[in-house]
Amino acid sequence: MATVALVGRPNVGKSALFNRLTETRRAIVEDFEGVTRDRLYEVTEWNGKTFTVVDTGGIWEDDKESLLTMTLEQTQIAIKEADVLVLVVDGLSGATAADEDVARILRRTRKPVIVAVNKAESKYALVSDFYRLGLGNPEPVSAMHGEGIGDLLDLIVAQLKDVSEGFEATDADIIRIAIAGRPNVGKSSLLNWFIGETRTLVTPIAGTTRDVVDAQVARSGRRYCFLDTAGLRRPNRIDEKLEAKTVQRSLEAIRSADVVLMVVNAEDGISAQDQRIAGQIEKHKKATVVVVNKADLIKGTTIPLQDEVREHLKFLPYASVMPTSVVNEWHLDALWTEIDQAYHAYVERISTHAINRVVDEAVHLNPPPNHKGRQLKIYYATQVSIRPPHIVLFVNDPELTHFSYERYLEHRIREAFGFAGSPIRLSLRGRTSRERDPKTVRQ
Repeated sequence: MATVALVGRPNVGKSALFNRLTETRRAIVEDFEGVTRDRLYEVTEWNGKTFTVVDTGGIWEDDKESLLTMTLEQTQIAIKEADVLVLVVDGLSGATAADEDVARILRRTRKPVIVAVNKAESKYALVSDFYRLGLGNPEPVSAMHGEGIGDLLDLIVAQLKDVSEGFEATDADIIRIAIAGRPNVGKSSLLNWFIGETRTLVTPIAGTTRDVVDAQVARSGRRYCFLDTAGLRRPNRIDEKLEAKTVQRSLEAIRSADVVLMVVNAEDGISAQDQRIAGQIEKHKKATVVVVNKADLIKGTTIPLQDEVREHLKFLPYASVMPTSVVNEWHLDALWTEIDQAYHAYVERISTHAINRVVDEAVHLNPPPNHKGRQLKIYYATQVSIRPPHIVLFVNDPELTHFSYERYLEHRIREAFGFAGSPIRLSLRGRTSRERDPKTVRQ
């Protein structure tokens, strides 16, 4: 698919323009330099032409700061991939020496370049000042107010007319996988391994990742979309407005995922914050694989380590636990199998006949206990949805059910059908007079 990269010096409004062009709120927008670090991709459409927009970090020179250098490298990759480049500049500042440096870089690419003068809604905007960049007519826009966006998209599409469109999988075809965990446990390194390139910055600095960075991978006839999230800190440490935004985006990624890879550090063990993150995953009922990174540093067998993880994450009993090492690529290939297995369980559908056979056998072996002289009666069961599998039991009175008996029934259902890696929902519903005949209930 055709690609359009937004580039420029820091704090000119690239992320705001990215959000406006894609009609999303993917990119975090703040009024200071260096917020965007990794490349963000989003598909958009204009006048029947579908293309990908890429948001990049600001380009500026600083040989002493390694993080800034790495951000520049990410931007250079986006420039190399792009079919059209949009140089975003600040209309209130006029053309600066930094803008001229960026323009010089873009001219060397010999690719189509459009100069988008942001903040041009102001009467003080110096649009004509940008003719001296030597990149053609500057296009006035306002990312904040949406002015001039249609004209800019017209220019972009005109430059893309000769770029053919590739196959784009639909949302239903793509398995969405969120990589979640505390800061600095190896999430970005894991994403880079899955896609085989440096897609996100990896540094020892906690909090390097800010935006939710996604990347699609095709493997064995399946398409996966990996979402690298910012590290989730304790609530009382989320002080800054920027960090609060990063945490919110990370939680949104978990909610939108099919499978969550929860990454923990084997050397640190399971912390209270790991348990809070696991609680969020369980709350939203996501298929889960617990990735125990740096497990190669633990002496002896990893079985005690896996048992410890399961002990501290009791509310994720269905999750598989995988000891790995991202640095040494130890056991990483096995993660593909765990992801596929968890996703398959997450979208599994069981026939009504098969579910009722298992439930009837469970009730026969262990009848429900009496409660104040009354006993729960289960008439029949049916699966009503997936993501995760949701099974409804029609009973005489849901109030007669104890949570321990529900747990017993879930255990028997898992024994029969697996659902490894995925939660399942059990709901009890009182049967109405119309539902006395199971034939009247449609699955």
